[in-house]
Amino acid sequence: MTAELLVAATAAARAASALLRDARPRAIDSKTNPKDLVTEWDLRSEEVLRAVLEEHTPGVPVLGEEGGQGAGTHRLRWVVDPIDGTVNFAHGLPVWCVSIACEDAAGSVVGVIAAPLLGWWFEASRGGGARDGHGAPLAVSAIDGIERALLATGFPYDRATNPLNNFAEWEHFQRLAGACRRMGSAALDLCLVACGNFDGYWERHLKRWDVAAGTLIVAEAGGTVTNVAGGAFDPEAGDLVATNGAIHARLIAELARVKRA
Repeated sequence: MTAELLVAATAAARAASALLRDARPRAIDSKTNPKDLVTEWDLRSEEVLRAVLEEHTPGVPVLGEEGGQGAGTHRLRWVVDPIDGTVNFAHGLPVWCVSIACEDAAGSVVGVIAAPLLGWWFEASRGGGARDGHGAPLAVSAIDGIERALLATGFPYDRATNPLNNFAEWEHFQRLAGACRRMGSAALDLCLVACGNFDGYWERHLKRWDVAAGTLIVAEAGGTVTNVAGGAFDPEAGDLVATNGAIHARLIAELARVKRA
């Protein structure tokens, strides 16, 4: 069954990538927060994803960022983000992706993430490892010190008013780590941990569709994924730390040391 799910996710990711590759947003709206953007292409991409997944796996419901939870009582569920990094997409910055995962009661079974304008492809299946677009296995880095690590993070849309806006953590690691980056796509941040470009990533206020595929890809590439306190990762809780494993305990400890104003 896993192979069939991966075929379905691959087909959906390719269809959405083909739709979006030459897309130029005309109508850019916002959700409840003016910084949380949505374009007509987010909606069209999700329509394509739902159609392809229904064709390959009829009756399996789809949870999408734009359309919510589809009807169904199947033991499986698709979780899709039609464009992760919509702000980048809306501004013509090519750092965005399509993210697709299929979950069962134990978590993600397969995950596919495609960044069509960058030519990046990442996929994983539970117990089957993680691979790039050429079929080469992904592996996390071997960096074992925060002082040499390249870290990534993100900030919530309500960062102007939210006391957990990640500003203090960002400043802390800018002083401590080798370097820090903010890419604007949680799914791609996770993939870059999986392939060893980033050594660690932390963020709060995430949604299930942001991380369902990426966390599986990290785990299957040999990385570690937990919540920000080092406990079991819960995709509904919205916070996570993903690393190469070697710096995980130190990153967790440093997050706990951060003092907020």
